[in-house]
This record gives sequence, C-alpha cells and structure tokens, in this order.
Amino acid sequence: MTMTRTLQKALPLDDAEDDARWAAVLARDAASDGRFYTAVLTTGIYCRPSCPARHPARRNVRFFASCADAEAAGFRPCKRCKPNEAAPAEQLASKMADACRLIEDAEEEPRLDDLAAAAGLSPSHFHRSFKAIIGVTPRAYWSAERGKRVRANLGTSASVTEAIHEAGFNSSGRFYATSDAVLGMTPSAFRAGGSNADITFAVAPCALGLVLVAASAKGVCAIYLGDDAEVLERELRKSFPSARVIGGNPEFEAIVAKVVSLVDAPAAPFDVPLDIRGTAFQHRVWQAMRAIPPGETISYTELAHRIGAPSAVRAVAAACAANRIAVAIPCHRIVRSDGALSGYRWGVDRKRKLIRRESGS
Repeated sequence: MTMTRTLQKALPLDDAEDDARWAAVLARDAASDGRFYTAVLTTGIYCRPSCPARHPARRNVRFFASCADAEAAGFRPCKRCKPNEAAPAEQLASKMADACRLIEDAEEEPRLDDLAAAAGLSPSHFHRSFKAIIGVTPRAYWSAERGKRVRANLGTSASVTEAIHEAGFNSSGRFYATSDAVLGMTPSAFRAGGSNADITFAVAPCALGLVLVAASAKGVCAIYLGDDAEVLERELRKSFPSARVIGGNPEFEAIVAKVVSLVDAPAAPFDVPLDIRGTAFQHRVWQAMRAIPPGETISYTELAHRIGAPSAVRAVAAACAANRIAVAIPCHRIVRSDGALSGYRWGVDRKRKLIRRESGS
C-alpha cells in the first residue's frame, strides 16, 4: 500500500527533470533544498537534496515536491538533515534578521560580541554571515540606522544638535564628519528641505523613450524613465522640493551618456557613483537587488528571504516601488511568484524590455 501511495504522491516521472534532480542529490546541492525532496523506498526516509548521508541506490529513490507529500506517502523525515525544519541557510538568515532588529532598537551601538551571543554564533562567524546576508557590516548597518534617525529627528527636534544626539551620536563632531554620507548634504541644508543642495539633471533619449539623470555632489541620485521630459522634471522637483534643481553642463553629459548606455545595455558594467537615500531596510532591499546577476529574475518572496525577512514581502515590494534609481538599482529583476511582471514604477512594458535585453532574448 505504501509503495502505491508513493507513486501517486511523487512528482510526475520526467527523465530529464529526474536526471537533473538526481545530479543535484549527488552534488549535495544546497541551492536545491526546498525545491524538492528525495525519499528512499527501502528505508522509508525522505531527505533534502543536500543531505550529507550516504547516497542510496538510484532505483530506490523517488522525488517529492513537499514534506507534506512525502509524509502523506508514508515516509518519515531524516534525523540528520531534518528536511521538515528550516534549512540552515534560512535559520542563519533569520538570525541575521533578528540582529537587524536588535540594532534598530538599540539606543547605542551594540557590541559585536553581544550581537553574536544573541545569535548563538562566534563573533567572527556572526560578522561574516551578517555581511554576506545583509550586504553591509553590523557597524555600517548601525550607521545607516543612525542616519535614518537623524533624518527623522531633524524635522522634529528643537535644534540640529539635539537631533544628532537623539540619534545616538556621542558628539556633533563625529556626525558632521560623516554627514555628507548620511544625508547627502549638511544637516542644516537637510533640515531646510535641501534648500542649499544642488541637484544637476538632464533628459536624454534612450532605448526605452526618455531618461532623466540627476546627481548631487555625491553621485547619481535619480534615474527616471518616461516619455515626457516635462513630466520627468516635475517628478524630480517633487522628490527634491527645496533643492536647487539646475540643468546639466557639458561635464554632466559624460554621466548622462553612461546612464543611457546602461539603459540600452542593462547587463553592462556601471562605474558611476550613486547617492542612495533611504531607510536601513530599503538599503538592505536595494543591496540585495544589486546582487542579482543580469538576466536573472527573482520573486518578491525570494527577495524577502534573501534579506532575512521572509514575512516582509509587502515591505520589500514597497521598497522596490520607492527606488528612484532605475536600472542601476535593478528593481526590474523582481517579479511575482508566478513569474508575471507587475508593479514597475516606469511601466511593465519597460520592465519586460529590460529583462529581455539582459537575457539576450
């Protein structure tokens, strides 16, 4: 009876797909974990593809799409690889997400040893894992969080100094030394809505219509795609309401040309500095997007998993929508779980064309 139920619950036989699954098992490919499970008829046990146990004979193996299917067919989970529990990579990502929350809630910069202890890891393992999963070091994440607090406090505190101290800086001097990196301008200019900041821009034709390129002294702060130059300029002025928005000069044309080349060939290298402004969470999302290889797409759900926040799919989608720097921060590489294209700030048709250009199709 168990054998019959197994054949009914197992994935449909497909020689090519089964050969690929078996190759993943032989390679103990952790990237295949969660995509399918292997069950052994002679032992009644099912495993992850990456299970370190001795490989069974191929003729005794069946593949299942889920733990539930394998267990419904009468198999029990392997005690070694524990396929019915979160994968080690997911557990580690969850720990890093918890560490992010500890940093975000801290009044002062948390000690590396304390963060590592909370995660149950050695300081070196924690530091290495945090940077690999989140994209920045714990200290850089704390700095970004303080920057977020300063930006929020500058609008409500009685003075710039008060806002700086409330954000966790021990001295105004330490903050002013990094204020350009944190705010993209001086605190007073930010408090005044960027009234003393210069934003240079230009609009140029590209393969997708028109592209507006804008940059501060720090780097490119906006890349907008559209069909109407006046509409694009209005959107820029709305994003930087109190800044001095000025037309580009001959020197700026070189930057615009590089952006146009990127839009025309989005898989090409891009060496122009960026002025990326956003919350610590948005930075995590945008950093993860920039790590997606050209020509590949992932879902919002997968992106949430990659930043260690699997339950924050809606927040991830919102961060994608808030991205002001098209193509260079490739939010076009994020699709729905069913592969459908949706939610692109500059139009689904442009998203489709960008993906096609990157994949060479």
